[in-house]
This record gives sequence, C-alpha cells and structure tokens, in this order.
Amino acid sequence: MSRIWKSQFKDHHVTDEALYLNRRQWMAGAAGLGLGAIAGPALAAPEGLEPNSYEDITNYNNYYEFGTGKSDPAKYAHTLTTSPWTVTIDGLVDKPGDYQLEDILAKAQIEERIYRLRCVEAWSMVIPWNGFTLASLLERAGVQSGAKYVAFETAARPEEMPGLRYPVLDWPYREGLRLDEAMHPLTLMATGLYGKDLPNQNGAPIRLVVPWKYGFKSIKSITRITLQEDQPFTSWKDANHREYGFYSNVNPTVDHPRWSQATERVIGAGLFGSRRETDMYNGYGEEVASLYDGMDLQKNY
Repeated sequence: MSRIWKSQFKDHHVTDEALYLNRRQWMAGAAGLGLGAIAGPALAAPEGLEPNSYEDITNYNNYYEFGTGKSDPAKYAHTLTTSPWTVTIDGLVDKPGDYQLEDILAKAQIEERIYRLRCVEAWSMVIPWNGFTLASLLERAGVQSGAKYVAFETAARPEEMPGLRYPVLDWPYREGLRLDEAMHPLTLMATGLYGKDLPNQNGAPIRLVVPWKYGFKSIKSITRITLQEDQPFTSWKDANHREYGFYSNVNPTVDHPRWSQATERVIGAGLFGSRRETDMYNGYGEEVASLYDGMDLQKNY
C-alpha cells in the first residue's frame, strides 16, 4: 500500500538531498515516539522506502535520444537547451496554444512526491520528485467533452540529441494516457527532484511521472500535449507491440516476452544489488485499480 502526503509550495521551498535525509531521520524518530505525521516538505515514500541518492537517479536512466547506455544521458544530455521552453497544448481543448514554461510554473502549485519508479527492464528506484498535477494543467487549458485520451510528444532536436541519428524508434518519442489516467491525482508533471531543477538526463525541463506504470510511459522533455478522441500513437508499442502495450501498468503476473516481471532489481542496494517482489500497480493499487475495473489485464497489458 502506498501513501502520498501532499504539501504545496514553490520549488525553492523543497528540501535539498542532505537536509531531506536528515529530516526523514528526525521524522522517523518522532513517529517512534508517537508524535504522528510531521507537516512539511519531506513526504512519505511507499512502504517507508528511502529514496535513492541524487547520484543514482541522475546517472542510471534511459533517455534514448542521448544514447542507449544507462550512463549515456548523464554524459550527453547537457547539449539540450531547456530555456526558453514551450509546451504546445492542442486538440480538444478550449484554450489551445503555445504555453511558455515560465507561465505554466507561475500558476502551478509545486508539490514534492516521493514515488517508486519501476522500469520495464525489471529494475526499480525511489525518487523524490517535485512538480504539479497534470490535471491542473489540463483544467487550465479546458478539456472538451469529446476528449478521451491525452497524447504527449518529446523534443526532437538532432543537433542537440545525438541518439536521434539512429532509428531506434520512430522519432520524436511519443506516449499517451487515457483521460482518466491523466486526470488522476497521482499523475505528475515533474519539474525537479530533490528540490533542484530537473537535470537534463532526467527529462528537463518538464516530464510526466505516472508511478503505477512502467517507466517508459513517463515521457521526458515534453513539447506537446494533445487531447483527442482516439487512442494515440505510442513509440514503444509501435516499435514492438508484443513487448510494450499501451497501458503498461506494472503487473508481476504478466511477464515481458524476454524476462519475468515478478521481481525487480533494486538500484543502489550494493554492488550486486538485491531483488524484491514486484507489487501490482507498483504498490499504488489502492489508488488506481478502480480505473481498470472489468478489464482483462492480460490482454490490456
């Protein structure tokens, strides 16, 4: 079971890594004395898990626009220009247009959310994001009644993204959610981690975070959001529909064709790591399972 505590504040109020970890230790001690929950920016991780270090999070990730190796994004993503940044919101909305990121953030209520991240490759982390709900942005644009899905698109700049030279995927990278998934209060537009601006290799300056789905659904460096009636094109499903479904909810009972999804390797757990059993919906089932009532989760993987 996961528990998410919310706290609303601007980016500069979010605790940095060292202070954050010290605060969590103090909170744990207070809880042991029966003092209850402590209000403030340090939030509870699912199952009490400690977040990974800033070094883990920023040096082990996938961002194929900068290379297919786990360390490639940290080496090469500095070439991405992230300011100024525009997000186009179009399709079935009342207020379509090009939204400047600074204007989006000026009206956003920034929160810190500590979420588990489960990669489809069967490894996991715990990450303290800061950002705002996708629902608040969509409400600002005005969702029209015919909208059923939300499509997302990543920046595609060959001069800044060396990975675009190779046909790994049909660029630009594209992803999508059903509208009710997009409007769910757990669905976050992340702008930072550990209280710092989001690093380029982690999807700067703004990315999606959907904690109950495999990590590739959480599209990075978003430049376009489109509300539409039909299920959108998604890059990995297009590349290999047998291995990557549209929903891609974390599900330990549905194996990837090339490996089991029953367990996961915990990043940061020592030289050889450790494995834990994978939770249905990555531990967020209490919050999101009702979205899929009546669906065949084997077929709708």
